[in-house]
Parts: sequence; structure tokens; C-alpha cells
Amino acid sequence: LSSIFFFFSLLVKRFREPKHERRPWRIWFLDTSKQAIGMLFIHFANVYLSDLTEEDPCSLYLINFLLDATLGMLLIYIGIRAVSSIVEWQQWESLRFGEYG
Repeated sequence: LSSIFFFFSLLVKRFREPKHERRPWRIWFLDTSKQAIGMLFIHFANVYLSDLTEEDPCSLYLINFLLDATLGMLLIYIGIRAVSSIVEWQQWESLRFGEYG
């Protein structure tokens, strides 16, 4: 149920953006599907871990979410900065982040 809410909130956000700044539907779909895949992965990892440890799934989900929202975001930021530096250094135009052609 929460996934449906987040999907519709992304749709609302898309239509609130100025028309000249909106991404094409295909690119918007690819970007939002990455988020959906990530949410599914976290959900199934949480179910698997709760079966292994016999812990409360809700508390494990909270721990997973907090780790993802803090440490995970820091690691992603560092990774994107590192890859962006390599792409700039090697001048690989087709691998620039946010450049969809």
C-alpha cells in the first residue's frame, strides 16, 4: 500500500514541475522504476532477515531504512563523485550522470 502511495506522489510531483523542465515519460519511468526495484529489494531482504533472526520485521525494517537513509546515501554520494571524476578524467561523454542524450 505504501508503494502505491509513493508512486502516486511521484506522479503528482511530475505534474507540478514546469512543463519545460519535465523529463520525458520514458526517462521518468526509468528513474522511478529504479526506486521501485530498490524498495522491493529492501522489502524482501527484510523478510528474509526477519525469518533468519526471528526478530520483529517492523524493527528490522526501521533499522534497514535508517541505515539506507544515512549510511547508504553517504556511500552512494561518494560512489557517484568517484565515478563522475573518472568519467570526466577519461572524457567518456556517454557515461555522464543525468545525460540521457
